[in-house]
Amino acid sequence: GIKLIKSTNKFSLAVVQLRVSKIKADNLGRAQKLVKEAAGQGAKVVVLPECFNSPYGTGFFAEYAEKIPGESTRVLSEAARDCGVYLVGGSIPEKDGEKLYNTCSVFGPDGKLLVKHRKIHLFDIDVPGKIRFQESETLSPGNSLSMFETPFCKVGVGVCYDIRFAELAHIYAKKGCQLLVYPGAFNMTTGPAHWELLQRGRAVDNQVYVATASPARDESASYVAWGHSSVVNPWGEVIVKAGPEESVVYADIDLQYLADVRQQIPITTQRRNDLYSVNSVQEG
Repeated sequence: GIKLIKSTNKFSLAVVQLRVSKIKADNLGRAQKLVKEAAGQGAKVVVLPECFNSPYGTGFFAEYAEKIPGESTRVLSEAARDCGVYLVGGSIPEKDGEKLYNTCSVFGPDGKLLVKHRKIHLFDIDVPGKIRFQESETLSPGNSLSMFETPFCKVGVGVCYDIRFAELAHIYAKKGCQLLVYPGAFNMTTGPAHWELLQRGRAVDNQVYVATASPARDESASYVAWGHSSVVNPWGEVIVKAGPEESVVYADIDLQYLADVRQQIPITTQRRNDLYSVNSVQEG
């Protein structure tokens, strides 16, 4: 018979919107179970939320922090290997010496660590009467850009607040990334205002797919996550969006469609590089 070569122009991505509790073992166990469920549905790339192994908050980071490699990354590595997927491990509070980072570890289908992205923009905001949050009180910022290769496409990684910085996404796109993943936990003030807008902005600006993974909403938590994990296509359309509750959502990442969009509106070749440019200062 004729051997059909499956085109790598399209692959399934799953976003796991995990319900995060104060019990680390439960968080890890459920994450493992949902990654397995996603792989069973044919997902090749699976994304977990920001701070998936612990509650989100400056009061929790030190208590839940781990070294990498450590317990949480071991679970991620095994899940990636057992399921044969690329696993974007949301983020965990990482302890390195005296410092704490908000760190996303990515594992390949062989269980190997591909890249470790320490959140480079720390979430220090103050919206009077609504929300004040200062990650820099406990966390240190990472200093490198993070990309990894898959058989389908190159992927750029950011964590939550990183999505607000268009330069990062632009550089990733310039370096050949066709999918950007942002594990993130926007809140009940910034979520309704900017969560979807930022994803659509990054996607349409760079003609890439953008996937975000939020924790599920827990009204009883000290920091209430907005939820609504999403995938946006290069035309700027939201192709799938979770509700506020724990769920797994799926989207096809279609690289032929991405190529078509870039051909129809060729901003990449029409940039006035003679007038302006955005460049990375430090290669990560």
